[in-house]
Amino acid sequence: QVQLVESGGGLVQFGGSLRLSCAASGIIFNVNFMGWYRQAPGKERELVAAITSDGSTQYADSVKGRFTIERDNAKNTVRLQMNSLKAEDTAVYYCYAAIQARWSDSAYDYWGQGTQVTVSS
Repeated sequence: QVQLVESGGGLVQFGGSLRLSCAASGIIFNVNFMGWYRQAPGKERELVAAITSDGSTQYADSVKGRFTIERDNAKNTVRLQMNSLKAEDTAVYYCYAAIQARWSDSAYDYWGQGTQVTVSS
């Protein structure tokens, strides 16, 4: 019913920048929560940055001051600007959204397919 389409992953040198985008399409009444998680090999998946429908943002301590999340509510799109990238930022990044299709429905979890971000030295 809802699909999350991710773009922007790739290979970047230490100190470089990348921009990730995620767009939700389908029947959408409200996007309660939308953002990016990441998972590195051998590590748990962690929240990187997220934004709620009222504009509140959350960032992992490790990315504060380097990453910025923005949301276009009209297009149900979230963008993550990643600057000053470090080797420890290397991971698969997953878009996530909690979406309510209709006012009388509950919200459901949706995940993107994941996009690889690799920071080289």
